[in-house]
Amino acid sequence: MKTINLMASRHSAFYSPFICCIAGGFLEKEGLTGTYQVVGQGQRTGAEIASGRMDVGQSAVSASWTPLEKGNKPDVVHFAQINRYDGFILAARQPRPDFAWSDLNGKKLLHVHGGQPEAMLRFALHREGIDLDSLDRIESNGGEKMMQQWQTGEGDYFHEQGAWPQQLEHTGKGHVVASIGRSIGPVAFSSLACRWDWVDSDMAKRFTTAYRASRNWVNTADPMEVAKAEAEFFPDMAVEATAAAVAFYQQLGNWGGDIAIDPQHYETALDVFTHSGLITKRHAYGDVVGAPPAAG
Repeated sequence: MKTINLMASRHSAFYSPFICCIAGGFLEKEGLTGTYQVVGQGQRTGAEIASGRMDVGQSAVSASWTPLEKGNKPDVVHFAQINRYDGFILAARQPRPDFAWSDLNGKKLLHVHGGQPEAMLRFALHREGIDLDSLDRIESNGGEKMMQQWQTGEGDYFHEQGAWPQQLEHTGKGHVVASIGRSIGPVAFSSLACRWDWVDSDMAKRFTTAYRASRNWVNTADPMEVAKAEAEFFPDMAVEATAAAVAFYQQLGNWGGDIAIDPQHYETALDVFTHSGLITKRHAYGDVVGAPPAAG
């Protein structure tokens, strides 16, 4: 079998379709075996792909806007959608069945700062009539760091991807109250990227066939079945929490639709970044996105 090297920019159950290419055995069905690596300190997924050290990376169309802002062609092309909603979830210390976004006023919000996570949060809150800068904000890198902050008493609300909020619920230390994705609606949030010259290769076509099958399975299978399949990728997460996150994203519609990146969802992502002042122009779809290699 040929080996394909995969890199994640962020590691969570939100990216289950990507992880399950390996965990669900879909690569093997296409004659491939895969390695999976999370981007390390000092690394950039795009640079690792451009160098040839990685073949496919979990990224976002917004990552290509940084070189375009400087007048440079991106090193990678985004060829498939992973998530078509923002996957960040809001949790509170106490159950709030009647939660309203205005409940954030006067409370401490522990959230992932910078880049796309903050831009999406800012846009969602804007739609809900709230200015992010008006809130009492606590900075975090997310993941285990945020869990540690929360457990030492920092924050009244917690903003992270699944299954971190579901893990808080599982341990009785938090309660899911809202979804950033529901406030924004469909958007080109996270995608798969590769080199421009790799996208037409036989390996790219076989990988895309495997990925399409993996995403469909993750979207339709019993959540516990998915969680058990990828349990080794989340050794510190309760399988029940991972299953709850998978169920949440299935119900959100996160993994529905075709794997091709929808042009309208791309436009919404441009709206988000324009609102935050992170881009100065609306970069053309064709400068960033290509068709899935197995298409047509």
